[in-house]
Amino acid sequence: MTRRLRFGLYAILLCLSALVRADGGGVSYKPSGSEGSPENSVENRAKVHTELGSAYFQAGRMAVALEEGESAVQADPRYAPAYNLLGLVHMYLRESALARLNFEKALKLAPGDAEINNNYGWFLCQNGQVKDSFAYFMKAVKEPLYPTPTKAWYNAGMCALLEKDNEAAGDYFMKAVMADRRNTQALYRVAEYRYTYGNLYEAQRFIAEVLRISQPDPAALWLALRIERKLGNRAAETGYANQLRWKFQGTPEYQAMIQGKFE
Repeated sequence: MTRRLRFGLYAILLCLSALVRADGGGVSYKPSGSEGSPENSVENRAKVHTELGSAYFQAGRMAVALEEGESAVQADPRYAPAYNLLGLVHMYLRESALARLNFEKALKLAPGDAEINNNYGWFLCQNGQVKDSFAYFMKAVKEPLYPTPTKAWYNAGMCALLEKDNEAAGDYFMKAVMADRRNTQALYRVAEYRYTYGNLYEAQRFIAEVLRISQPDPAALWLALRIERKLGNRAAETGYANQLRWKFQGTPEYQAMIQGKFE
């Protein structure tokens, strides 16, 4: 990798909302040594490799992300966010044993790190240990310095759906919204939950918020259309139907609409 590319990616990383928080927000592990000490230099090298790996991970370049993660742990075998990155890469590559190993190493070094707990919870949920995942999500949201608890609440909701516990899922999604009113995925899920259980005006309010702050996608438009249809608002229903027709022909939502499958 050229020096120009390395520094270019580092600059890009500063502008991104990283999936992997390379600073390990809420991390209980802190390197020993004062500013300018050899220990700090080692930790800094691991941090830079982890940040670069995170940027490559987001760009879908898993081989390079893996290389940077491995360089990070070679630089500092006690740098927890590097193992978190490796866990995410191996999870994406469906290498479950390696993902588990790296997440567990990260948690051993930083048991209170909210982001690592959230990621490990999601790993467990996706690998047949749904019931075990909730403890890690709850540990994440209890960390007062965690800047994005909405992610852990949302993930808990998705895992509750796998357990077919719709009531718990609805509660988790609402908590995700309360943690971040711009989490459109959570807003959509709350709207869907309210619609399913007949709270149509609340469903209308939440889906309207989704459509206000984000570009409409077929799922949101389809839910909005069905809500307005049940409320008897034919003009609003027609408006959403036209958007599906103009922008999303060929989608399952459009096909359901033209076939009259509203439920």
